[in-house]
Amino acid sequence: MKQLSFLIVALLIISIHLNAQGLEKHSPQGFDSLRTGIPHGKIDTIVYDSKTVGVQRRALIYTPPGFNKKNRYPVLYLLHGIGGDEKEWYTNGKPQVILDNLYANGKLQPMIVVLPNGRAMKDDRATGNIMAADKVQAFATFEKDLLNDLIPFVEKKFPVYADRDHRAIAGLSMGGGQSLNFGLGNLDKFAWVGGFSSAPNTKRPEELLPKPTEAINKLKLLWISCGDNDGVINFSERTHQYLQQFNVPHIFYIEPGVHDFTVWKNDLYMFSQLLFKPVDASKFSQYSVLGMPASTNVRSAKYPQILPDHRVVFRVKAPDAQKVQVDLGRKYDLVKDTGGYWSVTTDSISEGFHYYSLLIDGVAIADPASETYYGMGRMASGIEIPFSGGAYYSLKNVPHGDIRIKNYYSAVTNTWRQLYIYTPPGYDANTNQKYPVLYILHGGGEDERGWAMQGRTDIILDNLIAEGKAKPMLVVMPDANIGAAGISNFGESNLKMFERELKQVVLPFVEKNYHTETSASGRALAGLSMGGIHTLYTGVQNTDMFSYLGVFSSGWMQPLLSSVADNQYAFLKDNAAKVNGKLKVFWIAIGGQEDIAYKNCQVMLQKLDELGIKHTYYEYPGGHTWPVWRNNLYQFAPLLFK
Repeated sequence: MKQLSFLIVALLIISIHLNAQGLEKHSPQGFDSLRTGIPHGKIDTIVYDSKTVGVQRRALIYTPPGFNKKNRYPVLYLLHGIGGDEKEWYTNGKPQVILDNLYANGKLQPMIVVLPNGRAMKDDRATGNIMAADKVQAFATFEKDLLNDLIPFVEKKFPVYADRDHRAIAGLSMGGGQSLNFGLGNLDKFAWVGGFSSAPNTKRPEELLPKPTEAINKLKLLWISCGDNDGVINFSERTHQYLQQFNVPHIFYIEPGVHDFTVWKNDLYMFSQLLFKPVDASKFSQYSVLGMPASTNVRSAKYPQILPDHRVVFRVKAPDAQKVQVDLGRKYDLVKDTGGYWSVTTDSISEGFHYYSLLIDGVAIADPASETYYGMGRMASGIEIPFSGGAYYSLKNVPHGDIRIKNYYSAVTNTWRQLYIYTPPGYDANTNQKYPVLYILHGGGEDERGWAMQGRTDIILDNLIAEGKAKPMLVVMPDANIGAAGISNFGESNLKMFERELKQVVLPFVEKNYHTETSASGRALAGLSMGGIHTLYTGVQNTDMFSYLGVFSSGWMQPLLSSVADNQYAFLKDNAAKVNGKLKVFWIAIGGQEDIAYKNCQVMLQKLDELGIKHTYYEYPGGHTWPVWRNNLYQFAPLLFK
């Protein structure tokens, strides 16, 4: 009895230890090897009448070990690729072996697996030109054959459940595209859907799920997987990004490999274990073995990689370095392997764009695998972290405006300078239309490229205009770096000089070269951080030129600009009625308490309240970062020129 108790305790300890190690993320060695001494399922051929095609068609069917006609079973329909038929999985994927082994290990719910021929035509063999138009069309036709002929046959001849909760569909390559198309297009028929290396026949996400909330409510599991070196991975990625934007729970599983059965056998091993049992959606982001290269990587660079849970994997080759770190706001130490590569996986990183640097033996450099951006006073690397609320700065199939780069000579600085300007869709065609203008300013350590590149101003405005949320407008992005450089030299002389630059040079240049409105009601001025200070200095005392002001993550820096602030508050006290009367919008935003400008902003807000200056205050958590400022532009632009 004591020995039995000890054994039970030992088994419990082992079980707890295994669970503590986390989710199984990849098939073990030997998972697809035939094992003796375990129960085996059975593979048979079935023949069914297809009214869709007008002939009898064949499929394979797997019944699990211990199959009993008195029991009822859920069903997985497992589809092949464009070069295969109903035997492709059986011949190359060994599903019966993989599933038998999973049953033996107690990891699988008993189920029937149907392996049909997804080429629904009279001659459905994979011969001749498999890419011929009629053969490709036959893969789409199979949807009717599956729903109207095969499924009813299986449910009539086998002891299976006939409801969507007990019906799954999955497939590889062309069959992966079919599975997503048919499964997501028929949520009343399938609750479990898997696409393995889904091919170009996969519909665009907007067609797959025009109503994402329906999928949220009906799907029990949506699995999308692909090998990291597979040429069709972009089809899986675009589907994942769309699902992520609309918070549709799904597993996006990236694994080492290409477009072959090594990957697809592992996919079946992983996917089948989740079927027809309770699943924990909160763990979906933890399954993937690998991440996707960041969209901000240079062409063909595999790293940095972003995992589904927004952790980032960095990998750098520096065989002679003694210490390598990545500075992403927080510094992470990389670990060196025997090949001279250094790597680290970060914590989960928040939404949107972030600057980062590599520190090689203490020297900060830009990552050669990343695009570079002017920020922090130098060219730095940047990484874009996707998130569910990022649709407003994502490219969409809407009319697009242009970003134009213009050089102009400044009589204020006596130098050639540059600005970026966004023109809305239809600007060149509508030559008689006068457009309002938003002048928007970058922060310290950045320049005129900031709002165009890091800020995605053009995409945000394109989407807002297409949705009717913002009026078509020009957005001018000048270089606000003027006068003595550096925070210690940033004083009223710089502020005055930029005020002159904006009023005497930039505005006249824009209004001479573009068809714009030229009254205060057609002009807005906004800026982030340092640009917010410029907006306060220039905008508040020039309400005859600007009717709209936006101050993002800013406020008078104390004590550096205390005398400037005092002078402005004195002006506001004497001119409160004028300012309130002329400003249609005075919008002030901050990135929450973690924003470095938060305290200065709160002091300013209190003073504005005391002076009776009308304003609107908005908080968006995220600190002093571009994700906050993108959101600020998204919120501010719809308020303008109404």
